[in-house]
Amino acid sequence: MTKVGNISSLFYSPLSGRITAKELLLDTKGIVNDKHYDKELNRSVLITSLESYELAKKHGIDVHYGALGENILIDYNPYHLPAGSRLKIGNVILEISQPCTLCKSLTNIDTKLPKILKNDRGVFTKVIEAGSITLGDNIYILD
Repeated sequence: MTKVGNISSLFYSPLSGRITAKELLLDTKGIVNDKHYDKELNRSVLITSLESYELAKKHGIDVHYGALGENILIDYNPYHLPAGSRLKIGNVILEISQPCTLCKSLTNIDTKLPKILKNDRGVFTKVIEAGSITLGDNIYILD
């Protein structure tokens, strides 16, 4: 187990909108109380790196945290990790299933944003071991 970073922000999306959280509760169906709960289990949790926001800013696009649709914003860039890699955050184990696909909603922020973040928006993960993730938790890669 190798420590690689920390949680910077947490978000979830109930039917009423988008909420910043201090803690997320997760089980094998995803984030409890999120509108995507028990839908596409391989895409249950979206992790984005602070580097994605820095990349947008470098191109003159100032985006507030959470705007990229992530559930977990971290200070480590996991985009190079292959599918099947596992992360331990809090007492939760997440497995990377695929890179995040681009969605048209990013054009609502700026029409250039999807092209800028083509390979740098985040990774989808599925929950392997349920538990909770708290703001500031350490992130470990399981060897």
